[in-house]
Amino acid sequence: MKYRPVASMSEQELIESRRIVPEIGKDFFVFAYGSLMWRPDFPFAEIWQATLFGYHRTFCILSTHYRGSSACPGLVLGLDRGGMCIGRLYRVAAADAPAVATYLHEREMISGCYLPKWVNVRREDSVRQTALAYVADPHHEQYAGKLEDDAIIEMIVKACGSAGKNIDYLRNTVCHLDELGIRETRLHRILRQVDRLTGDAG
Repeated sequence: MKYRPVASMSEQELIESRRIVPEIGKDFFVFAYGSLMWRPDFPFAEIWQATLFGYHRTFCILSTHYRGSSACPGLVLGLDRGGMCIGRLYRVAAADAPAVATYLHEREMISGCYLPKWVNVRREDSVRQTALAYVADPHHEQYAGKLEDDAIIEMIVKACGSAGKNIDYLRNTVCHLDELGIRETRLHRILRQVDRLTGDAG
């Protein structure tokens, strides 16, 4: 699916142009790497650990709604190019697919900072599967780019949005990485520094 350049349309038009419609009568697969891992809030039939190659999980999206505000933006995760990402793969039954796709659009596409994309992932049982993933749009104004740890920490410590504190988002993500058996990542290191700074060990 091709998209018109961001500059040629309004934000709302951009968001609507990125609406995903699953194939009728087919199961729908979703790759989760951030809050969808620990709060999917949609019905699914099966779940696996899965690996996506060519993208990595990183704090590269400015949050002015869920985990921050316009006055004090937070940071949320996006999939940025390069590396790999281990996350969770959900299979949504065909009967639930249209409603789940609508829910995901309303949840993830508050702005056009994400680009819904069909990606190929490898499940923990080595089966390869095509799934929907929300990758960072590097051309959107909310794309923060590659930030140093100190900059990430400074923003996360201060920010809070409609879904709660930015620190809680970081902590929940790290907790679920631990559940996947991923014990040491940049996010773990950032959380340790945040806890030292705030005096909170969670």
